[in-house]
Amino acid sequence: MRRSILPIAGLLSLTLAVTMACQSSASSNSTADMTSAETAKGSVYDFTVKGLDGKPVALSQFKGKKILIVNTASECGYTPQYKGLEELSKARAGKLVVLGFPCNQFGGQEPGSAQEIGAFCQKNYGVTFPLMEKIEVKGDGATPLYQHLKAATGAEPSWNFCKYLVDENGKVLKFYKSGVAPMSDELLADIDKA
Repeated sequence: MRRSILPIAGLLSLTLAVTMACQSSASSNSTADMTSAETAKGSVYDFTVKGLDGKPVALSQFKGKKILIVNTASECGYTPQYKGLEELSKARAGKLVVLGFPCNQFGGQEPGSAQEIGAFCQKNYGVTFPLMEKIEVKGDGATPLYQHLKAATGAEPSWNFCKYLVDENGKVLKFYKSGVAPMSDELLADIDKA
């Protein structure tokens, strides 16, 4: 009789352990879902991205300034906008931070490595504003930041050099298509609004 009780007791222990593990997993999944839902309602400051050098960049460090987030590419018809972005970055220094996010999703126009991208931007356009790690900006593979930008505006990049303007409190204000030049009257007016 004892022999039959021991295996049953062992089976009950195993069943209890599996049940607790499943409940714990379900609990952490719902927490993850809740966190992503809260983040969609939060601000850009909730995100940390990686710089071109692979080091983390907390967007909260830009509190009090507007941020222009741009998906960039080195082999695009819009690539000369790097010059305008650099000019804008300098013209509105202290008030605005430009962040470039290289992306290879549109026509394979950003095939380079991090080192190649950095060297290209510096050599050809004298870029000094922060460049981030190459990412995906649309579709299922879009990074959490770009998912947030899409959720906030209802728009995702349709090509290279689309732009999102974020206010001083981390709230996404507006989406701009590729054709809107960095030093355009429209963009400058929106940046200069109180």
